[in-house]
Amino acid sequence: MTEQNGSGGRIRPTGKRRKKPSRRRRATVIAAWTLAGAVVVGGAGLGYAYVKLNGNLKAVDINAALGKNRPDNVDNGSQDILVLGSDSRSGANSAYGTDDGAARSDTAMVVHINKGHRTASVVSIPRDTLVTRPECTSDTTGKPVAAEQRAMFNTAYEVGGPACAVKTVEAMSGIRMDHYLEVDFTGFKKLIDELGGVKITTTQAIDDPKSHLKLEPGTHTLDGEQSLGLVRTRKGVGDGSDLGRIQLQQAFIKALMEQVKHVGVFSNPKKLYDLADTATKAVTTDSDLGSVTELTSFANGLKGLGSKNVHMVTLPVEYDPADPNRVVPLESAAQQVWSALKQDKAIPASATEKSAGDKGAAGGVVR
Repeated sequence: MTEQNGSGGRIRPTGKRRKKPSRRRRATVIAAWTLAGAVVVGGAGLGYAYVKLNGNLKAVDINAALGKNRPDNVDNGSQDILVLGSDSRSGANSAYGTDDGAARSDTAMVVHINKGHRTASVVSIPRDTLVTRPECTSDTTGKPVAAEQRAMFNTAYEVGGPACAVKTVEAMSGIRMDHYLEVDFTGFKKLIDELGGVKITTTQAIDDPKSHLKLEPGTHTLDGEQSLGLVRTRKGVGDGSDLGRIQLQQAFIKALMEQVKHVGVFSNPKKLYDLADTATKAVTTDSDLGSVTELTSFANGLKGLGSKNVHMVTLPVEYDPADPNRVVPLESAAQQVWSALKQDKAIPASATEKSAGDKGAAGGVVR
């Protein structure tokens, strides 16, 4: 399937880039527990496999980059992970557009694993949310990047890389991120294909010429390319907004979690190794997760999680009165969300009642 321009829709990407912007594509994301679960092969203790898989991993030392001026590290058994989907066009991702030297985090989720690791809350942050971006240090030049008012959330990754994205989320939420996980286009597609596809059911037809996804109502097993098309889709469902696309992404991640439970990799060593090889090539992690041993330990702690135990919401937002192509946080409601995570409690329904997110027709299209 040939990818086409993914721009358009109600919320459109703008903002300063390092170079002239390319035709946009939508990035995607995979839930932290799903990805970590795919690398449990490290526990097999095979020397070659361990060295090979360890060599695949890319890690960023977030702690060193951010120093001590961060929210308190609360050790109560819960975990908070920032999961990003990046839209770089470098390397194999050049198939999705011209490499303009810049990348943004087109998809962002804060994953809160509750104490006991039996339930989780996921907060999607719309890419075009206007936030106060703190001063950062560029991970490419090492130079400081000035703070900015009313900056789009996804510019934090563009101007400063993973550490700046983490710093921005911590400034918004007051919550220290325990871990960081990032996946790009090519890695996502390969991982889905290695899993044998993801089974979903659509309640209505999807026909999006931008993502080249065309599905009739019914049950489908999507390959990697189709899965990428689904989580990029805006025009084909709902009101065509980025908020609607978030609903599709959340539904897909739940289907993906269910798929992982049924692929039978643990009875097939070669399948398990191939899946782990693909998964470890697909991600960038923080340095604390930057080894097969650490990822294995992390994954083992998430075995009790199922899709029914995961509550997904979009950060409470409203359309910006000054620019309907942007959204701004509903401060009081957003603080309800962050406060619930801090206290390791469920996010109250009242927090999202007045939000523009989580209400579009796109939410019922995929299950």
